[in-house]
Amino acid sequence: MRDLGVVMGKNPRERFAELAQVPDDRINLGEGALLIAAEAYPDLDIDAYLQRLDALAEEARQFLGSAASGAERISRLNQFLFVEKGFIGNQKRYYDRRNSFLNEVLDRHTGIPITLALVYMEVARRLDLPVHGVGFPGHFLAKYVGDEEIIIDAFFGQVLTERDCRERLQSVLGPEAPFDRRYLRAATPREILARMLGNLKQVHIKAEEFEAALSCCDRILMLTPDNPQELRDRGLLYQRLECYAAALADLERFLKLAPNDETADTIREDLITVRRQAAQIH
Repeated sequence: MRDLGVVMGKNPRERFAELAQVPDDRINLGEGALLIAAEAYPDLDIDAYLQRLDALAEEARQFLGSAASGAERISRLNQFLFVEKGFIGNQKRYYDRRNSFLNEVLDRHTGIPITLALVYMEVARRLDLPVHGVGFPGHFLAKYVGDEEIIIDAFFGQVLTERDCRERLQSVLGPEAPFDRRYLRAATPREILARMLGNLKQVHIKAEEFEAALSCCDRILMLTPDNPQELRDRGLLYQRLECYAAALADLERFLKLAPNDETADTIREDLITVRRQAAQIH
């Protein structure tokens, strides 16, 4: 059953804006992820893909059979998704934008860590397995929280030990980076959708698709309206797109919210140019 009903007839952006307003515990991650995809796929049938997740979970339920303990059920779910169904990380074309769209991940059984983890979480939720997303630095993970905690890397289709996580952290933040279990805390649905959009934004920026990147910023700010770094990024994109008044508003708000940010001095210098550009238009 869907957790959040949306009014039919509205476009994906309007529907996403409605979803962004509800409490975290009512956000349907699958629906949110498909609404992100729907802006790139105007004819996307969101209900059909939600039903695909339902069917995948029902098939998984049969595969889990009589497994009783949480650890055994997770082991069988891993076998089902990563071996029987072949969900795997797209290492060869990691920055292919299709890896960020849930419909494509369900069609192609490949993606990036966060979209594969989302498939895992959505199937697990339908099986009443308490699996949460983990916004681990550099590589999104999932974790089962029951009689024991099990960390799952859906990109490589493997279970990780705490030592594995420690080594991964140091590979991202440096060999001296201290490990803290806060890196393994459960991410909220709002954080997960924002991170998905952040990944997609970087793909678009790398391809110099600045209007599409701006669209990602807009939706991240629907989820987290006072996110200073996102306001900064949107302001810089507005400037690149020669929308100087909008750039000025976002960059000034960024400095008000985060005057001591490490990029604040650079933005203050940029604002001199942006103010001149905005004034010339008028």
